[in-house]
Amino acid sequence: MIADGKKQKKKEQGAQDGWSLRLYIAGETPRSRTAIVNLRQICEQHLAGRYVVDVVDLHKTPRLAQGDQILAVPTLVRRLPPPLKKIIGDLSDVDRVLVGLDLRPGENK
Repeated sequence: MIADGKKQKKKEQGAQDGWSLRLYIAGETPRSRTAIVNLRQICEQHLAGRYVVDVVDLHKTPRLAQGDQILAVPTLVRRLPPPLKKIIGDLSDVDRVLVGLDLRPGENK
């Protein structure tokens, strides 16, 4: 699920299940929209409701980039489960994203 303020309860449940992801974007660019769509598809297919995604627009909240040391956007940060991992780009290379998240096609960890 892509989290917003109205879905706090589901967000908390997803975090308890072990997958907490944060996607950093810079405004409503085509690359940002592509990254959001790709991430949603990957999560639904490989994590099946066991995840939370926070989308952070650095045009609105640039200070949040410092905490995760974001140098390029879009960047996906896997916060949970440890260790912290980062994937830079629009997430269109599904195999690379799955490897980066320590997932494999068809496998649910």
